Amino acid sequence: MSYYIKKSILPFLFMFLYGSGFIFCEYGLHNSSPMAFLEVRFFIAFCILLLITIIFKMPIPKSKKEFLHIVIAGSLTVGTFSIGGFLSISYGISGATNALIISLQPIVVTVLAMKLLNEDINLRVWLGLIIGFVGVGFVVFSKLGTSFSSLGLFWSFISLLGLSFGSLYQKKYCSHMNLYSGGAIQTLSSTILVLPFLFFEDIHINLNGEFIIALLYMAIGVSIGALSLLYIMIKNGEVSKVSSIFYLVPVSAAIVSYFLLGDKIEFSEIIGIITIIIGIILINKRKGIK
Repeated sequence: MSYYIKKSILPFLFMFLYGSGFIFCEYGLHNSSPMAFLEVRFFIAFCILLLITIIFKMPIPKSKKEFLHIVIAGSLTVGTFSIGGFLSISYGISGATNALIISLQPIVVTVLAMKLLNEDINLRVWLGLIIGFVGVGFVVFSKLGTSFSSLGLFWSFISLLGLSFGSLYQKKYCSHMNLYSGGAIQTLSSTILVLPFLFFEDIHINLNGEFIIALLYMAIGVSIGALSLLYIMIKNGEVSKVSSIFYLVPVSAAIVSYFLLGDKIEFSEIIGIITIIIGIILINKRKGIK
């Protein structure tokens, strides 16, 4: 895979798929309880990935240890991240506030990568991380909620930790995982992880066109498409630099909201977008072409 595709096409495709997911998630939650939506979404993704694995005879984990590593990575990156995010929204945390908290992920991952993966982080990268986070603040500032629920904030940070530790675990133990068989295992483990939460939820699903479109997009576009792109980027690069792409997710959500929902793009968001781009350039700037 060429350097141009790895560094340019994949990140922006991931940003579009993942950022758009926040919009379709909103449509889905208008017609369903949070955990019911997640359960059906993960199960559909699992069935599709399992079917691909069987039809095309994709390689499967060779040992119980490898299988367990894939389960743990998926339970963190897919299950814990999604459960935390959906529950935080259900407890009243706005999407913008959630995005701001999740945007701490590149900083958290960078700190952990230094300790756990021995990645060398220089001053330029740290400067880029700080500038990127400030940029996210500009993007979501006008949409931040004024009411804060302690339970909602708790689940937002659980979501953040799930994504952060999951990305590191994926890099350390599952870099060579087959995207289809491994993805099937991870979405199944996430489906199982959601099950206990259903007992504490007033389950309801309004099976209309809006719900079906949102569900299919989240299952195929995000759980399969975006996640596969994330794993490809983690495999081919330093996890601390890959994580910087998450700064662009609120930007993508704002742009998609403008075209699909007619939301205005505020001046502060434009400033934020420019600031984020500067931060990401600093983080990913190469010293030389290999």
